[in-house]
Amino acid sequence: MDAIKGLHHITAVARDPQRNIDFYRNVLGQRLVKRTVNFDAPDTYHFYFGDEAGSPGSILTFFAWPNMRHGVRGNGESDAMAYNIPIGSLEFWQAHLKSNSIKPEAVEKRFGENVLSFNDPDGMRVELVESASMPAVRHWTEGPIPQAYALQGFHSVTLWLDQWEPTAELLTNHMGYTAAGNEGDRYRFVGDSNAPGHIVDIVHRPGKAEAGFGSGSIHHIAFRVPSDEMQLEYQGAIGQAGFQVTDVMDRSYFHSIYFRERGGVLFEIATDTPGFAIDETVSTLGETLKLPEWHEPNHTLIEQNLAPIILKPIEKVTA
Repeated sequence: MDAIKGLHHITAVARDPQRNIDFYRNVLGQRLVKRTVNFDAPDTYHFYFGDEAGSPGSILTFFAWPNMRHGVRGNGESDAMAYNIPIGSLEFWQAHLKSNSIKPEAVEKRFGENVLSFNDPDGMRVELVESASMPAVRHWTEGPIPQAYALQGFHSVTLWLDQWEPTAELLTNHMGYTAAGNEGDRYRFVGDSNAPGHIVDIVHRPGKAEAGFGSGSIHHIAFRVPSDEMQLEYQGAIGQAGFQVTDVMDRSYFHSIYFRERGGVLFEIATDTPGFAIDETVSTLGETLKLPEWHEPNHTLIEQNLAPIILKPIEKVTA
């Protein structure tokens, strides 16, 4: 059983679907690669943003739940997600975010890398990390951000936990990660350095308040495996390690299993295949509502009950 290379996707919660698209597509420059619905609640949207083709390790997804309460940061959840950006692009992003009414925090140094943090319109913590080793993702050439500054897939995800050791044991003994040291209360674990999203950070916060789930919260993080066969191997191994693992679930664009690690964070293991181009061409990704086959007979009714959204014209940003 091969080690997990890194993240497949991250799923979070937003309140306003149009605002969510406007920010991640038109401000951060991530392509809307799929618009569908929550498969378990088809009266709400599920959006997928990523690189030009929706490559694993670049995909940030959102459940758009308009009536969801605002989340509260705390232990037992993924607290932040981070993108790679090219070295030398922080000044561009500071200016660009400010011009779009987002106030970034002061740049900090973390494991030798510059990190720019800010909250998205729902309050989710997003980080931009100047990285010397850029993973292979496909730049969205029609997007607003020049390639010299564009987001380059995930850098990492940060978990806030009351105890860090049980999750460290899971990552290193059962998922193929390697401990890479710590800076104070932040412990780092790495997968394949050539893969996007290969870093998991755990911030140890003993005795601190638990998170309150809501809009702006990260619902779960998904790790990638290349095939259904390897996913089944992990399903067996994780189960034997004492975790309650779900059956395989068909998410149309990948297959998924879920379990909670000891600190309460929901983990998923998702397959790279079949990908997002099974019901759209790469050139038309995200342009129309796509439904799983079991909801397709009710397509017209489902679409009528969803709030209308538009893809606003892209305005190219200059440095």
